[in-house]
Amino acid sequence: MGPLQFDMSGSPGDGPRSLTSALHERLRADILATRLLPGQKLHIAGIAKQFSVSLAAVREALSRLVADGLVQASDQRGFRVSPVSLADLADVTQTRIDIEGLALRRSIERGDDSWLASVQSTWAALKAVPYHYPDDPTAHYEEWVVRHRIFHRALVNACGSPWLLGFRDVLHEQSERYRRLSIRRELGGKPRDVEAEHEAIVAAVVERDADAAVRALSTHFGITKDFVELAASRIAEVSRTS
Repeated sequence: MGPLQFDMSGSPGDGPRSLTSALHERLRADILATRLLPGQKLHIAGIAKQFSVSLAAVREALSRLVADGLVQASDQRGFRVSPVSLADLADVTQTRIDIEGLALRRSIERGDDSWLASVQSTWAALKAVPYHYPDDPTAHYEEWVVRHRIFHRALVNACGSPWLLGFRDVLHEQSERYRRLSIRRELGGKPRDVEAEHEAIVAAVVERDADAAVRALSTHFGITKDFVELAASRIAEVSRTS
């Protein structure tokens, strides 16, 4: 694991649980951003030393990540970042279309004017920041990543089902790892107009056309999958070397 700058300091009242939560969030962020690569071993003692926390805190944080589906545990081999594959990508994408499409359909049926306003405001906020770093078109602008997550969550927030939203959030996180691995391939072929994809979803939502909105959402996820498949060699490379 490469060196990571992380401030584990807290107020005097912070206890083991808050340190574990902070460590969980840091490791989770590094996995989603692929700073910790798929298949990479996670050494408990090394992490504990790096962040000046107990071995118990590391084990608890890693166990939470196992529950999130981002880490795998084995009695013989310890902990490692969950691997990626094209078969898993296809499964995650289709399941996300099924789950998020259902949540979007319910939100359109049940959402009030304030929900619709939140969709429009989060979309406007997303458009206000660049998709890539101006000096590095091979990397997502970090604020765009944050606002993108908020926008997609806003689309389904009115579905009325915490269970559905929970499943949806897990699938979003799994998809995020693939998107981060594939971004460099967006430069090599047909350019992608992500803003137009989002606009099609929002336009259908505003019209409360659930069928059109779900179709636009499915197309959006499918295009992401296509770009990830272009990065198949990169996915195979990180799986072999980590």
